[in-house]
Amino acid sequence: MSDETWLVVGLGNPGPKYAGNRHNVGAMVVELLAQRSGARLRAHKAGASAESVRLGPMPGTRTIIGIPHSYMNLSGGATKGLATFFSVPAERTIVIHDELDIPFGQVRLKQGGGEGGHNGLRSITASFGTKDYVRVRVGIDRPPGRMDAAAYVLKDFSSTERKELPFLLDDAADAVELVIERGLTGAQQVVHAPPA
Repeated sequence: MSDETWLVVGLGNPGPKYAGNRHNVGAMVVELLAQRSGARLRAHKAGASAESVRLGPMPGTRTIIGIPHSYMNLSGGATKGLATFFSVPAERTIVIHDELDIPFGQVRLKQGGGEGGHNGLRSITASFGTKDYVRVRVGIDRPPGRMDAAAYVLKDFSSTERKELPFLLDDAADAVELVIERGLTGAQQVVHAPPA
């Protein structure tokens, strides 16, 4: 991979009320990446908490990690603000988000494509004017029974899920590092491989 900067943004809603919600799993992954790097996210004028870290094998690739301060459906402003400030193009921007269409515990990678009704992605696409950013899609599964999807994503993970959540966050953080280290196709070959 080249030594150009990457931008990694984890989506969620701000404040303690939402911190444990399924919708905030992207922000949780960025917090884990900060922990792994020994970094502390700090307020940035783009309207996000952000920090510059090095991800991937030593010496690592310069990567800006960030969490927008805005609500999910306005994520595009801060994401584009960070991309502009650090001169990172859309195709070197990785957005980590919750995904209803993937079973809980699985991580999938893609670049471009539809937003699947995800308002955070819609906002980012509108702000960038392109869908060509990389998505780390963190599976949260479909809501049970007739529960409304909008209500489901704003609920905390169940007690059973919470036991597995650290592994899921680790897998998603690993996937981000793989994209930076090997590029999207190389990362997909590892992340999408069937379990041994």
